Amino acid sequence: MKRTERHHLKENELVHTIASARELLEGRQRQLVTAVIALVVVGVGFLGYRVFRQQSESRGQNLLADAMVALNARVVPAGEKTEGGDVPAAATLGATGTFATEEAKLNAALPKLKAAADAYPDSKAGITARYHLAGALAALGKHQEAIQAFDDVSKRAGSNSLYGRMARLGKADTQAHAGQLDAAIATWKDMSSANPKDLPVDAILMELARAYAQKGNREDARKTFTQIVDQHPDSPYSAEARAELENLKG
Repeated sequence: MKRTERHHLKENELVHTIASARELLEGRQRQLVTAVIALVVVGVGFLGYRVFRQQSESRGQNLLADAMVALNARVVPAGEKTEGGDVPAAATLGATGTFATEEAKLNAALPKLKAAADAYPDSKAGITARYHLAGALAALGKHQEAIQAFDDVSKRAGSNSLYGRMARLGKADTQAHAGQLDAAIATWKDMSSANPKDLPVDAILMELARAYAQKGNREDARKTFTQIVDQHPDSPYSAEARAELENLKG
């Protein structure tokens, strides 16, 4: 085959390839345009979600900070002199004064904590606010409301998260103060046996032992106090556990 003929054949193949590619692109042009538009829509939607979430987190943190100002404010009984240097750092952020009683302070903090918790309930700020709300309710003796708030924290934060486990401990403490000793004991037994690394097991065992003693279960109380002494000899609760063991012997 002559060189000119081979060159002509190559040109024909190239033309045919280009034509085929053009036909393929023209046939799928609508699909390509649709795919590009879809990608753009998804990208814009994701960006909008990120911006919305960041703004929500920022507003939630502002609400939480406002609530914590009230929660961390000083309690100064009427007629008692105050020293400015003793005011907690968090209470100096926009704080306008102090409270005469702990109850007055907590009642002032409650609506702010609830507002922060309800505004963005699943955000970190919202979960933190609800945890403190539960603690404030428990301190005011509103046990059932506190238990419900602690349950909500566990649900939203996740039972295995730090706040989830702290909420379970808060709930157990509230149940004990409400006289629901069996429920509190069940929670403390479960959490002490799980041996969580980010929670003080010695403190959990101490609460468990006290609950046993309060219920009149001397044998289980003795075993738990002994467990603190044997397994946590350097614990700040060790001396108290030894003293309780002596009391149980008497």
